[in-house]
Amino acid sequence: MEAYQGFAEVYDEFMDNVPYSRWAERLDGLIRKYGISRPEREVEGPLDSERNLLLDLGCGTGTLAELMYGRGYDVMGVDASEAMLNIAMEKKDESGSEILYLQQDMRELELYGTVGTVFCVCDSLNYILEEQELLGVFRLVNNYLFPGGIFIFDFNTDYKYRELIGDTTIAENREDCSFIWENVYDAEEEMNECDLTVFVREEGESFRRFEETHFQRGYTADQMRRLVEQAGMKVIEIMDAEEGGDVTQESGRICIVAGEHGKTAEGDGAI
Repeated sequence: MEAYQGFAEVYDEFMDNVPYSRWAERLDGLIRKYGISRPEREVEGPLDSERNLLLDLGCGTGTLAELMYGRGYDVMGVDASEAMLNIAMEKKDESGSEILYLQQDMRELELYGTVGTVFCVCDSLNYILEEQELLGVFRLVNNYLFPGGIFIFDFNTDYKYRELIGDTTIAENREDCSFIWENVYDAEEEMNECDLTVFVREEGESFRRFEETHFQRGYTADQMRRLVEQAGMKVIEIMDAEEGGDVTQESGRICIVAGEHGKTAEGDGAI
């Protein structure tokens, strides 16, 4: 089964420990520090509407997109999973937000115009298993960034898969659903395989079982810096995504802020 199809319906329940509010606060701070998107800026024309627009790349069920919309930003989300986007649309209907969702593989990203900020978090980029494909994603991001725009992304490191997760099994049992997550790391191929078995209560004591397999690859800060620069962007800041401080050899997740480089827009001073 394709990743995040059956798992989509219980994704939010099992991710309820993820600090989305803290992530939204950090994103807002980084955008205000380095970016050009401003929720309080009055839109006076097409350039302003693009400059202020945020793209959540790999948006999943839309939790973070909704939080950024709640902070006043114009937001659009892109994800390859129809099942995840269906849940995002349900949240949109409940909140009354005006987030635009598109079903696209990030490797084939196609937008109608540019955006001021792209963010991609929760290790979505680790699902891109080949460097050349990841470089292609970065080039597409750079292509769709408004002049002076920024790209904020995180990723799990090779150290995390090799040393922190390794060959482990994680199980969690809740009243209406449970899962078994069997993790295997192939050091030679630098590939992490997660075999996921989920049980979801349907009626009474009846449970439905389904399985998914997730493949991810860990990257280093040096690899990501090189790919960002090859894609035509410039690295602005690299930090430990968990602690917010300097990256160390034991950083399990890293956050990078990259900037569009080389474009100009009439009436805009960004280069």
